[in-house]
Amino acid sequence: MKDLSKESVTWAEVDEGGAGQRIDNFLCRHLKGVPKSHIYRILRSGEVRVNKKRVDQTCRLQPGDLVRIPPVRVAEAPERGHVPALEFPILYEDDALLVVDKPSGVAVHGGSGVSFGVIEQLRSARPQARFLELVHRLDRETSGVLLLAKKRSALTGLHEQLRAGQTDKRYLALVLGQWKNARQHVRLPLHKFDTPEGEKRVVVREGGQEAHTVFALQKAWAGYSLLEAQLKTGRTHQIRVHLAHLGFPIAGDAKYGDFARNRELAKQGLKRMFLHAHSIALVHPLTGEPLRFSAQLPEELQRFVERQGKA
Repeated sequence: MKDLSKESVTWAEVDEGGAGQRIDNFLCRHLKGVPKSHIYRILRSGEVRVNKKRVDQTCRLQPGDLVRIPPVRVAEAPERGHVPALEFPILYEDDALLVVDKPSGVAVHGGSGVSFGVIEQLRSARPQARFLELVHRLDRETSGVLLLAKKRSALTGLHEQLRAGQTDKRYLALVLGQWKNARQHVRLPLHKFDTPEGEKRVVVREGGQEAHTVFALQKAWAGYSLLEAQLKTGRTHQIRVHLAHLGFPIAGDAKYGDFARNRELAKQGLKRMFLHAHSIALVHPLTGEPLRFSAQLPEELQRFVERQGKA
């Protein structure tokens, strides 16, 4: 993107890096520190124009588009703290994709009381990278396969696959209780809300967003079951809430789990939530090559499983 004017109104020309990007995301990157609610307000008012035409937030930009950005009063952003550079275990990398094995306890991005996450640390470790964006998210306590795009075209292509349900994302979860069915489809609508303390929560509720998970029993012990969860939709906390609603909370889940049992599990060595993104299959967004990435169970989860087998 290059600025074409120093006047109070800014004209920005979209370059190849902005191809396919939504106008609201384009403005968020250009108007750093401006609340998203204000960005939507200037879009609705018609102050933002693309090639001299009014657009809404769903407009996708193309190289050469000319964007009119009105003057916006921005509060001075507080100085950001130091973000330590850190690389994560790499499962795959090429010119378009980066696939890492995210550890538990690390947020994927800063926000909600977390000053930085995987994406900020990777950007700090790779200052030469022109483009690096998260393709999807994992909960902070969830470990496993995390996709990042190194090109705008790759990000757009992967998002299209995710929206169309063309990826195959699978997780391993240890739940409390004796799961009965070898394979079970769970279709329960999910409603997202904020608690009075500002914490995001999800519940099963009629009229909520459609959510579909397929669970397959892997192993069972007295009081525990190891399940593979295949996501057919990608709602916030989907696996955790579906399982808790059915009476099989994930071991160590501090938000939707059995808190008394979690304390017992911590004494036995399980001090985190047992949810691991172990594989994802997709088509390479640029070459069309079928790809599958997988991440082994972290040692602390593998040790806990092995102890159940010996009990």
